[in-house]
Amino acid sequence: MGAGRDALPPIRKSLGQHFLSDRRILTRIADALEIREEETVVEIGPGRGSLTEVLRERAGRLVAIEYDRALAALLRERYASDARVHIVEADVLTVNLGEVAGGGYALVGNVPYYITTPILFHALKRPRADRAVYLVQREVAERMTAAAGSGQYGALSVNLQALATAEIVFRVPAGAFTPPPKVESAVARVRPRVDPIVAPEEEQGFRETVQATFGLRRKQMRRVVRELKPMSAEGAAALLEKAGIDPVARPETLSPEQFAALYRLLHRAGP
Repeated sequence: MGAGRDALPPIRKSLGQHFLSDRRILTRIADALEIREEETVVEIGPGRGSLTEVLRERAGRLVAIEYDRALAALLRERYASDARVHIVEADVLTVNLGEVAGGGYALVGNVPYYITTPILFHALKRPRADRAVYLVQREVAERMTAAAGSGQYGALSVNLQALATAEIVFRVPAGAFTPPPKVESAVARVRPRVDPIVAPEEEQGFRETVQATFGLRRKQMRRVVRELKPMSAEGAAALLEKAGIDPVARPETLSPEQFAALYRLLHRAGP
């Protein structure tokens, strides 16, 4: 199946490359994606193609997005005779995932740890995948699924949970990778909500408000509101009361629903 191990391109530490080759774990990742017959699957960061091969056996069409030029060339050569596999050499953050999928799709990836959060935010842009499964640092998986008030809860938690539901499917030990990372990993599954907390036209503004609020996470909400939008102390108190938010609460205790209420009231308050 393509070039031998000695012919593989060198590992690029600058790209955070950690390759997974354990067939049992790869199969569990594909199982978690619950691929339907004839479905299009988009894979982020196929690397040496270990997961790609498992996905190819199940998907109707497979689009693999690889940034590393040498690895992209390796995969193009390997799958040159398979019209169902399309290799895209690009930075995934510059790719419209829905466009390359050409319709409904499932998304999967062994996401480089150094750009995990930007990729997760990018994947939340419309058109979103019907389902997504990510192999990420365990800490990130815990942030994706964290409840309000917990130590892991933050801007990623809120922005993701406003639009989707997330769950940790299983953990992956560092020894399963080549080279082994210094942290544990986990597989997380994300499904779009049928009742998203924010409307499509609100998503960008909501995300910016959440990010700005967590940038002030050590402050109480009455101070946060006045830093986000200049107003009197009385005005801030009235706004928070309308949003159902305790003025002395801190950002990490607010639910996604409370953040949505806060965003809408701030938005209506004008410049």
